[in-house]
Amino acid sequence: MEKGKVIPVCDVEIIDEKKVEAAREKIENIDQVLGMADIFKLLGEPTRLKIILALENSELCVCDLAATIDSTVSAVSHQLRLLRNARLVKYRKAGKLVYYSVEDEHIDKIIEQVKEHIEE
Repeated sequence: MEKGKVIPVCDVEIIDEKKVEAAREKIENIDQVLGMADIFKLLGEPTRLKIILALENSELCVCDLAATIDSTVSAVSHQLRLLRNARLVKYRKAGKLVYYSVEDEHIDKIIEQVKEHIEE
């Protein structure tokens, strides 16, 4: 929000109990809310978001990812561990190489929707 801008609020306090109850039902599953917050937190860090974006169309090994995002293998490995623990990325071994990819289409959909929102 721009500094000095006022956030519009109601001039009177009238509570619509039905709307409040419907809204509460959306947030009552605390485990779901916390899980969602964790995913948004993970995706909110630029290095991890770059990794997810780099993996959108193809799988990459750790060395390729490090080169893609101009980082070190060690730093990328650390971020991949966090993303893997949250089930945002998966890996497969091929001999001495380990290839990473996005876990499933849900992550791709989230990223695409955020891109569309920004472009509007």
